[in-house]
Amino acid sequence: MKNLTKLVLLHSNDMHGDFLEENVSANLVGGVSLLSGYINKVRTEEENVIYAIAGDMFRGSIIDSEFQGISTIQIMNMLAPDVVTVGNHEVDYGVAHLLFLEKCADFPIVNANLHLQTNNARLFKPCHIIEVGGMKVLFIGIITENVIAQCKTDGLIGTFVNVEDAAEEVGRICNYYNATDIDFTVLLTHIGFEEDKKLASLLDPSWGVDVIIGGHSHTFLTEPAVVNNIPIVQAGTGTDQIGRFDIMVDTDNNCIDSFTWKPIPINSDTCPRDPSIEEVIGTYKSRTDAKYGQIVTKFVRQLTHPTRIRETELGDLFADTMKESLGVDIFLLGSGSIRNEQLGPVVTKGDLRECFPYDDSAHMVYVTGAQLKHMIQYMLRDGVFAGEHCEFFQFSKGFVVEYDQATHSILRFELDDEPIADDRVLTVGLQHFFYLNLKGCFDITLDELKKNHMPRVVSTSCTQIIEEALLLGQHQNAKGEGRLILHLV
Repeated sequence: MKNLTKLVLLHSNDMHGDFLEENVSANLVGGVSLLSGYINKVRTEEENVIYAIAGDMFRGSIIDSEFQGISTIQIMNMLAPDVVTVGNHEVDYGVAHLLFLEKCADFPIVNANLHLQTNNARLFKPCHIIEVGGMKVLFIGIITENVIAQCKTDGLIGTFVNVEDAAEEVGRICNYYNATDIDFTVLLTHIGFEEDKKLASLLDPSWGVDVIIGGHSHTFLTEPAVVNNIPIVQAGTGTDQIGRFDIMVDTDNNCIDSFTWKPIPINSDTCPRDPSIEEVIGTYKSRTDAKYGQIVTKFVRQLTHPTRIRETELGDLFADTMKESLGVDIFLLGSGSIRNEQLGPVVTKGDLRECFPYDDSAHMVYVTGAQLKHMIQYMLRDGVFAGEHCEFFQFSKGFVVEYDQATHSILRFELDDEPIADDRVLTVGLQHFFYLNLKGCFDITLDELKKNHMPRVVSTSCTQIIEEALLLGQHQNAKGEGRLILHLV
């Protein structure tokens, strides 16, 4: 007869400072008070419960950015996850600050990939063992190079692995800890859903990985993907839902006997509130409301940014603002820099900071027409539209691209109604993050662009440019159509 033990595995990812609930059709949805209420309810009802977070606790709210993650750590301490892994936005305030925040955390943070270049010392514990219900559950934290590009600002940190290297690292850790009779193994990753599937396909079954809990791509699932007999899950983004595994673990053979998984909606109909965590959030919110309640502008109507991989109204507005302020021929604004799906019509300083939280410097680079066409074609590669988590850009006015996916060809490539010649040299504005990651974003190197002309910093704050422009103009509008024309198959 099998020895079976039930394990309830709850998980979140990409919470991005989503602390406050929203009123949706007279029902409160999301927020850490209701989320905490649900987790506490499950911990009361079930015996063996583990709550894990697969990266990106930080960024996305004014409460998080104003206190540079310290508020988030305090709130997460009250939420009391059992284990957390590092996401790319955990590094946004700098690696040194992240290590400080780790010291403030009452929960373990695991990552097997980040290390110092000088002596290869790991920055975090690679894994963590949780003993529950007589079982030993091993969690391994994984992140890869294409995700953690922000660390390029810090020359001491590297080298980040690809998926193949990550699989090898998982094998090394599993082989080491197998001797301690691990009953269940979870990969806690922040590499994106498609990369999780690739990683699962590379894992040797003898290593004993049972589950992959992922993040980064904000993928909302209704059922797990199963690759190489490993269930792969993710719980969308924010706090509107939480993932839940109910697993019967075969402790004789150290594997899953059976399981169910589903996303659980977090709302006031099904989740009790947590007054203690509300009190902490209220303290932070009152301080940010006083500072960021100033009205910056009023749009003609609410402007939207419903997707990262199309031209949007907010994308047009912000890209135009940067172009006009900096005097470049074209400004390419990262779609992911816009964190909210809508803004306005009344815009406060806090609204703007939540929508556009990245206060990067701006660089001007010199690009030939041929190089720019190659950059845009790379941005429009098939993987972007197939769901891969890739960088995408919003175009400033006057720059028009028409693209046919069936033939992978650019049909129109114009600036101010004139075709862009291959040998024409243009000035292009980029945010600092994308300037540092030209190869990954555009398949071109900084050395290639330097042959045209040396780049230079043209602003130390993109946020200040956009805020000042909005302060100076009321009743602004944007169409979000006509610059990037896509014919998709």
